[in-house]
Amino acid sequence: MASKTPAATGRLLFTFKKWYYNACGFNKLGLVRDDTVYENTDVKEAIRRLPEPVYNDRMFRIRRALDLSMKHQILPKDQWTKYEEDVHYLQPYLKEVIRERKEKEEWQRK
Repeated sequence: MASKTPAATGRLLFTFKKWYYNACGFNKLGLVRDDTVYENTDVKEAIRRLPEPVYNDRMFRIRRALDLSMKHQILPKDQWTKYEEDVHYLQPYLKEVIRERKEKEEWQRK
């Protein structure tokens, strides 16, 4: 019985994450999680480093979301971003920017 508990807990956690993802509402506007990250200096630099097609896709999603929001509308349900399809496209770039910033700060302290 104890061997089934971690699997059940994993399913429960997955179900909760999926529920929370949908409850946030950004997916109903066609956004992915990384589109909603607060743009501090690290994030702005990570966005600047995005490949052009990825950056253009991001800007399309954000503009469409702003347009829908101003019209008080959401996308048809079949166009909502699904939890399983949400790609964290910005995270690798952001991790690199943060690593570089910390390294630079370390060098400046010496």
